[in-house]
Amino acid sequence: MEQALSILEQPDWRIIDQSSLGPLFHGMQSFAMDDTLCTSVGAGCSAATARAWVHHQTVVLGIQDTKLPFLEEGLKLLKEKQFNYIVRNSGGLAVVLDEGVLNLTLVFPDTEKGIDINRGYDAMYRLIQNMFSDFNAVIEAREIQGSYCPGSYDLSINGKKFAGISQRRIRKGVAVQIYLCVSGSGRKRAELIQQFYEKALNNAQTKFVYPEVNPDVMASLSELLDTPLTIGDVMLRFLKVLKSISGRIYSNPLTEEELEWYEIHYQRMVNRNERFI
Repeated sequence: MEQALSILEQPDWRIIDQSSLGPLFHGMQSFAMDDTLCTSVGAGCSAATARAWVHHQTVVLGIQDTKLPFLEEGLKLLKEKQFNYIVRNSGGLAVVLDEGVLNLTLVFPDTEKGIDINRGYDAMYRLIQNMFSDFNAVIEAREIQGSYCPGSYDLSINGKKFAGISQRRIRKGVAVQIYLCVSGSGRKRAELIQQFYEKALNNAQTKFVYPEVNPDVMASLSELLDTPLTIGDVMLRFLKVLKSISGRIYSNPLTEEELEWYEIHYQRMVNRNERFI
């Protein structure tokens, strides 16, 4: 775990806070932004970068979800529930984003030997542990059966998942992403994905095993810590920890070159989504 902490100890962290852009901030913009930052950090054009983002009423699908036999029925349900949906450019399966879910991305430059994939996950895990170290709660990293988008780095308290971590690499940049269910009902989010899979699978047999979602195993941090947390509260914790383990944190908008890369990556996201849904 100490190796994981070491990659957080960057001389500088550039901060891009997009956590309060509101409902008009589209999910495809976020994934294009992370790819842009991954390209820039990997090319040495930017310091290590931490980005925070929130999307309202959005279900983010994985590539495997686009192969569901009755996908259109599942998407129809999401529309009825007034949720947008997009297909992301990284691995994993369907997750729910709303105004109570904070997403964080850490973008590192890869090392000459290469950052081991688990080291990136461990770095995010250690960061989250530090952010909530003042609570008498043990945060575990292990797969939570019955959660949506299950993985070996599900973060949980008392067996209930509140976060999931993913990773994306572009050339020499490594982006580690996490969604944190800060407030609201973890059960209600899980019920939405449960209903989506019920409609999109319709009891059909598939080669790929989709999760059987159990809403009882998912919760928000506010529920688990019995404390009314807000996105702003968690952002302050995030920045405080990052500042304590790095040389300096500062905020910078995209450069002209990064804006050009962003347009390319955004168009790729648009094309991907037109192809799949």
